[in-house]
Amino acid sequence: MSGSMGREANEARGEATILIGAYCLLVRPSFAALVAAEGETGPLLALVERAAEGRVTLAEIEALLWHCLAERPEGLVRAELGAALVAQGIGTVLPALRAILRQVVAGGS
Repeated sequence: MSGSMGREANEARGEATILIGAYCLLVRPSFAALVAAEGETGPLLALVERAAEGRVTLAEIEALLWHCLAERPEGLVRAELGAALVAQGIGTVLPALRAILRQVVAGGS
């Protein structure tokens, strides 16, 4: 697998890993990443509320994950991420999504 090889997610920092096709990717919800995601999805607290109600959209999940990738491997395009979410099912990325949303609400160390 390629991507953030050899890197393990630091759960205390809100990190998680996701598998997208042949890539094992590290998701890191840094301040800059969350600001970028918020610019696309709107207020993150509202998104957290919608997620709690089961009303988060596939486009919002894709945006959060895309902006929170610690590294984007050469050749990975956003459309591939979105296609993988549909092909693999969003259940495969729910732990990473929860980590991002938890970071938004509770912060980390």
